Amino acid sequence: MLRSSNPLEPTTASFGATDIPRKPNYDFERREREKTKAAESAKKAQAKAEKRAAEKGASDADQSGGS
Repeated sequence: MLRSSNPLEPTTASFGATDIPRKPNYDFERREREKTKAAESAKKAQAKAEKRAAEKGASDADQSGGS
């Protein structure tokens, strides 16, 4: 049971919350999903490019160092 030492303090965690459902904003939600997806794919592409560059640098060093 949630009890407080202060009698004026609310005893429930959801004080002031309403049960009214929110109106969905489908366009905004879709744009946000697309934005996060684009950011994730850009991050993956950057990681792939860095990995490719590192592998190319390592193979170039192996080829030039052995001759």
